[in-house]
Amino acid sequence: MDRSEIAVAKFVGGFNCAQAVLFSFCDDLNLDKDKALKMACGFGAGMGRKEEVCGAVSGGVMVISAKYGRGENDDRKATEITYARIRELMNQFSRRHGTYLCRKLLNDCELTTEEGQKTYIGGDYFNKICKPCVKSVVEILETII
Repeated sequence: MDRSEIAVAKFVGGFNCAQAVLFSFCDDLNLDKDKALKMACGFGAGMGRKEEVCGAVSGGVMVISAKYGRGENDDRKATEITYARIRELMNQFSRRHGTYLCRKLLNDCELTTEEGQKTYIGGDYFNKICKPCVKSVVEILETII
C-alpha cells in the first residue's frame, strides 16, 4: 500500500483525518504510531469539530513540522523552511479544493450540532469530501517533502 492508501484505510477504519495523514508518514519520520495518533487526535474535523483548518491539512502540517521543524539544536532557518512548505501545502490544497477551511469544505454544515451531523451523514460528506481531502493532502506532501 502507498501512503495515500494507508491514510484512507486509517480514516475509513475510524480515525480522524489528521490522525490518518500523520499515521501514513510515521515510518518515514520514525514516529511512534500510537503517540502520533494521540497527538493528532484533537485536530480532526477542523480541531475538535470547530471546523477551522481542515484536519487533513493539520495532519500535513504535523508531517512537515516533524520532518523540517526547528528543534533545540536548530537555527531559525528550520522555521523558515517549515513555514514555506506549510504555505505550499495549504496553497496547493486550496487550489484543489477551493479552501482549506473545514466549514467551507463541508458547506457550512455545523458538526457540533445533531442537525449538522445528520447533514454530514445524509450528504455522505465522509466519502464525497473528507476522504478525498485525506488522499489529497498525502499526495501533496509526497511532492513537497
